[in-house]
Amino acid sequence: MRDQVVEALSGIAEGLRMDGGDIELVDLDEATGTVRVRLKGACQGCPHAAMTLRNYVERQLCALVEGVQSVEDVDA
Repeated sequence: MRDQVVEALSGIAEGLRMDGGDIELVDLDEATGTVRVRLKGACQGCPHAAMTLRNYVERQLCALVEGVQSVEDVDA
């Protein structure tokens, strides 16, 4: 699962970089399907970061990686 999450985050990061942001994987709990990430660059502290996390990052990861249930920003 970790390799799939890393690969999916790579594609997601490309989209975020277009807007000056970035993302990194901090932790993955395969038992619960929880992915912990850190938003970086323009995404860090952005008033829309929570919306980006739910509507873009979490939606993409859940669709692309079987078993992913939720995504958390460790700096939120």
